Amino acid sequence: MENLETNPKKKIIKLDFKDVLFKPKRSKLESRRDVDLTRTFKFHNSGNEWTGVPVVASNMDGVGTFEVAKVLQEHKMLTVIRKHYTLEEWQAVEGVKMKYISVCTGTGVIWDPEAKDFATMKAVLKMYPDIKFITVDVANAYHENYADFIARLRDMYPDKTIVAGNVITGEMVEELIIRGADIVKCGIGPGSVCTTRLMTGVGVPQLSGIIECSDAANGIGGHIIADGGCVYPGDVSKAFGAGAHFTMLGGMLAGHEEGGGEIITKHHANGDAHQLADGTYVPYFKKQHFMQFYGMSSDEAMSKHGSRKDGYRGAEGKVVELPYKGKLQDTVTEILGGLRSTCTYIGAKRIKDMPKCTTFVRCTQQVNQIFNSFNV
Repeated sequence: MENLETNPKKKIIKLDFKDVLFKPKRSKLESRRDVDLTRTFKFHNSGNEWTGVPVVASNMDGVGTFEVAKVLQEHKMLTVIRKHYTLEEWQAVEGVKMKYISVCTGTGVIWDPEAKDFATMKAVLKMYPDIKFITVDVANAYHENYADFIARLRDMYPDKTIVAGNVITGEMVEELIIRGADIVKCGIGPGSVCTTRLMTGVGVPQLSGIIECSDAANGIGGHIIADGGCVYPGDVSKAFGAGAHFTMLGGMLAGHEEGGGEIITKHHANGDAHQLADGTYVPYFKKQHFMQFYGMSSDEAMSKHGSRKDGYRGAEGKVVELPYKGKLQDTVTEILGGLRSTCTYIGAKRIKDMPKCTTFVRCTQQVNQIFNSFNV
């Protein structure tokens, strides 16, 4: 992959997905069918192997559900199950392949030895020993006690693949892998319903962050997940091209039937009207369906799940209403189709080959917006 930071004497500009495009190259691939999207990983600390398509559903409400997992497992994709399911709900699970899910916990046990999500995680792993992934999800993994928690968790579960995060700098990727993580989630504030960058001013543009973090992980045999910032299938491709081993999606998978949640119906005037017999006009209304989607650090999430907000913490997420997208299958087909198409443009026969086949070029505009076809 061509290095964007070619002149060390110049001020280094950090880039996001919207700032670059792939440079197309000659390719021997004749069809998108020739592209292999599966990868086999050997994890540094657990020693486990896993083979699948390295696109991961986030553990957010409306995304990390059992029903989403049932769809994604048919494509050999992972789902991080949201941590607020009860043990009773886990016991009722049917049709979920444990190879393609991760249990999730926070670090509340540091303050509360009886933290529900950690207790549920332990019970679930005892109930379903075939689950090989544990995701420890916090917004800010730079706290020293977080790395200590990962080290203790590694001692408790030496044979589980531990996913830790979030961070977005190489030195913390290395620290967490050294302390016991196998995969580090990388992204501070790029998510579609995350307001961390607005509330705190903290973050690194996601594309440059992925390049730095993947380089750090590769140096010590670890792996990273690019978490957040993907709006279009092309962004998923850019994350892999930048060196991500996995890419995690939230907003792109939200708003579907399988995510659960209430479908909201609204009526909007569409600009047309019909005339009544008395000469008055009555507007036509268009019926539209929406689903609520929110960041897991939003007031909505904290209120729903009783999360800690003790006077020292501000909300770092927002609530939006997404147009209802129906079944998830069509969206998954679109995402994987875009990824395959990228590979044919740059000559990558396997998803594993994408970084070495990638040359990014900077751009000021991704698409022609004359008809406002896309909101870029």
